[in-house]
Amino acid sequence: MKINFNNVITVVLFLTFQFSFAQKKGENIGTEVVNVVKPYTPTISDAFKVKETPVLDDEGNTKKEIIKYNIFSFPVASTFTPSKGKAEGVEKEKQVHLFNNYATFGGGNYGIFNAELFVNQDLGARDYVGGMFRHLSSQGGIKGVELTNSFYDTSIDLTYGIHENDLSWNVDLGYQNQIYNWYGLPVGFGSSLTPNDRANLVNGINPQQSYNNIYLGSKIEFNENVIKEASVKFNHFSDAFGSSENRFYVKPSLEFNISDKAIKTNIIVDYVGGSFKKEYWNTNPIKYGFTNFGIAPSFAIQQDDLTLNIGVGIFYSSDKENKNNKFLIYPQINASYKVVGNLMIFYAGAKGNLEQNTYMDFVSENPYLSPTLNIAPTDKQYDIFAGLKGKLTNSVSYNIRGSYVNERNKALFKSNDFTENIANNDYAFGNSFQVVYDDTKTVSLYGELKADFSDDVTFGIDGTFSSYTNNFQSEAWNLPAVKLNAKIDFNVTEKWYAGVNAFYVGERKDQKINTELSTLIDQGPTTLDSYFDINAHLGFKYSDRLTAFLRANNITNKSYQKWLDYPVQGFQVVLGANYKFDF
Repeated sequence: MKINFNNVITVVLFLTFQFSFAQKKGENIGTEVVNVVKPYTPTISDAFKVKETPVLDDEGNTKKEIIKYNIFSFPVASTFTPSKGKAEGVEKEKQVHLFNNYATFGGGNYGIFNAELFVNQDLGARDYVGGMFRHLSSQGGIKGVELTNSFYDTSIDLTYGIHENDLSWNVDLGYQNQIYNWYGLPVGFGSSLTPNDRANLVNGINPQQSYNNIYLGSKIEFNENVIKEASVKFNHFSDAFGSSENRFYVKPSLEFNISDKAIKTNIIVDYVGGSFKKEYWNTNPIKYGFTNFGIAPSFAIQQDDLTLNIGVGIFYSSDKENKNNKFLIYPQINASYKVVGNLMIFYAGAKGNLEQNTYMDFVSENPYLSPTLNIAPTDKQYDIFAGLKGKLTNSVSYNIRGSYVNERNKALFKSNDFTENIANNDYAFGNSFQVVYDDTKTVSLYGELKADFSDDVTFGIDGTFSSYTNNFQSEAWNLPAVKLNAKIDFNVTEKWYAGVNAFYVGERKDQKINTELSTLIDQGPTTLDSYFDINAHLGFKYSDRLTAFLRANNITNKSYQKWLDYPVQGFQVVLGANYKFDF
């Protein structure tokens, strides 16, 4: 049985309406019995489902009319005045002023005097001029040395430069004078002579040698150009014995794109030529002249964690004096792979080069050479290397490298043979060195560890272990098998700072023969003892301008020999100050 609720409600309302109007006051309408046959029980089938998309059948579903809104605005007077905001105060650190110039002076035992003066001045918005003066000297006084052992090293450098948006350029001019003494007489020198003859022989030696160098150079760098940079330099080097050497080189560096690959190309034209008055044992002069032309193109490939640089070095060497010209090709390959990000990077490669040797470069390494050298370039055929580098922590980095180097005509320092003839040149008494050449293979292992424990403490240590194989010479003269270096610098307070550095050099081999006694005694190779040296410095920053310092060298006070029969100065103390200023 179904009941329509709409009809029931209509009937009830109608009856109620009728009753309210038809019933009279006090009228009894009687009673009526209504029987409910069955109460209504709704079922699920009585419900209807609402459609997801209802059908709208009302007439109001027509096109909407466009309604336009207009805003009528008028000014409203306001008496509100906002309070001004106050910026939060920030404590600023005092900006460090960088001075353009400084002067340093210091002095100590052994008659040591050190002076430096650097000035730099802007001439305009783009150009500047600068200069540097350096002097370091000692009056000698090495214990047990009979000959004068003082030295002087003075230089002055001037520069003028221009900085622009698309390029920077500078020109340099400089002069250097060095005075050294051949004070390293052999052990037992003159022992076969009478005391009087020996004294006359030693007193007749004037061991002083003087070197002079004049140079003029220039360098230019471009920001957006095929030529990225180019440098040119001319050196004239001479000594007190009539030796003379000229060197001139040009080194442009280019970069251009081919098929979206950046091709870098280094070009070099390197000339060196000079002469010595005579050979070591006779009066024949020595002349030399070499011109090296080289080009080294390379390009880089980078994919994910792999970086590969591939190149080749092509050289042509012209020997002016001996008419011995060579065409040489060298590998220029370098690859690196990030094994664990920046924590571990594996790298390997193979490189070679034609190295121009000069009298000036030899003197900078060993100032006790005789002015009777044979100068020739070194053919560094290849240097095959591989290693790991990276970081142990954010503040500790490392580098481990192994290499195998093959060199032809490698330059080695060896003591000159000698006699005790009073007519000898002042460098011919076993107190000077020569340069000999050999084909050498070197296997070496290098390790380095650096740590920045904080902004106030830095530490570093490195070491090289090498093994040499020669073709002609009996030993790799004066090349150590072990070299170690360590350094630590720290700031004690804002005013005080200090540092210590130490180095160790292993045993080396050298040989000098007294040709007058060669048949009487064994004069085989001599082993130079290894040596360990510690240096330290302490500084006090009195102000932003003035700093005082104290340096201590060779703290162990060991008179070790860096070169055979050349002991160094003992414990040295230098006290000085540095002053910064502006014009």
